[in-house]
Amino acid sequence: MCGRYALALRPAEIRQMLQNENIPVDDGIDEEDEEEAPRQSYNFAPGYHGVVYRADVPDWGAGPQRQQHTDASDEESGAVDDDSTTEPQSVRYKLQSMKWGLVPFWTKRNPDYGSMMKTINCRDDSLAQGGGMWSSMKARKRCIVVAQGFYEWLKKEGGREKIPHFVRRRDGKLMCLAGLWDVVQYEKTENKHYSYTIITTDSNKQLRFLHDRMPVILDNGSEDLRMWLDPKRHAWSKELQALLKPFDGELEVYPVSKDVGKVGNNSPTFLIPIDSKENRSNIANFFAKGTAKKEEQQQQQPDVEVKKEEGFGVDSSSAREEEEEKETKAEAGVKREADDELTGEGLKKKKVAATTTKSKSKEKEMSPKKGGRNKISATSNGTKSPSKAKQQPGTQKITRFFGNSS
Repeated sequence: MCGRYALALRPAEIRQMLQNENIPVDDGIDEEDEEEAPRQSYNFAPGYHGVVYRADVPDWGAGPQRQQHTDASDEESGAVDDDSTTEPQSVRYKLQSMKWGLVPFWTKRNPDYGSMMKTINCRDDSLAQGGGMWSSMKARKRCIVVAQGFYEWLKKEGGREKIPHFVRRRDGKLMCLAGLWDVVQYEKTENKHYSYTIITTDSNKQLRFLHDRMPVILDNGSEDLRMWLDPKRHAWSKELQALLKPFDGELEVYPVSKDVGKVGNNSPTFLIPIDSKENRSNIANFFAKGTAKKEEQQQQQPDVEVKKEEGFGVDSSSAREEEEEKETKAEAGVKREADDELTGEGLKKKKVAATTTKSKSKEKEMSPKKGGRNKISATSNGTKSPSKAKQQPGTQKITRFFGNSS
């Protein structure tokens, strides 16, 4: 639990918001330090540098310095407090950039990603036990991890699909998550590496449907928060253990975009409910915005009045109206012709036109061509009388011939 959260604010904004909640911040983060600058992300993942709020104590933690640091245990390690180191009279608090995924101080080499993932969270019940890897940190190196909210995935019954949900305070304030920090210096290196883990506990009633674990959330500016960070409490106690309980305040929980599931994706829409009108993936809202933008552009378009006789044309609205009128008339003419063809009058006109065309074609066929013979149809004997034609000498009608012979 708590494998992803959101923190997209600049350190200066975080400092101001904490101070507004009566949480003192004496030292901030140098935003110009690119190497250790915290990541601003709506999809904050393990390995990123986040913002941690803690008491300004030495690297060995709260309380006097021990004579030796032999292993992970606290009292069991045989480490003895050095009383020569006095505690500060006044407590100062600061913001610091640290890497998510705690690396204990006794580590010799930079761990791989798999090892780091095992220490991004710390169970509250493991702190109740004596010894263990957390014993050297729970008493002396307690901190607050600053977040805007965290993500959790709901597993659907009988399926592999997981629906991401975002959890945040209902009042919109920053989340102060209880955590532990440590610092390590690897072999043959000079740089120190600060890292942190987030403590988890049982889920409250609001989140039980989502997951059985949730991060420990301490109320902003509360006595519990001050007790957790108090450097004068450098021994683990029942009072400190009792602070690690489910959050009793009001939270907002809602499904968000599945794109948050991929590490590297980063968008402010990850904090917006998936069914919200503000969400850009809402298609109805998408078209509504497009229509509003088009109307706004039309309202902002200036009216231009230009006389035709000046030769500069007409304003765009008049030209558009004339063009639309021409198109309308053309469409009406085509429609009228189509309608006429379907009516009796149209069919009659069409029949007369066909008859006229046929008659002209026949006349053209019967008329002799210039300088040529009369065209005779292959299917007609002809109706012209040959008597009108000029008779050649020695020719006479056949009836006259038979008359003379009789």
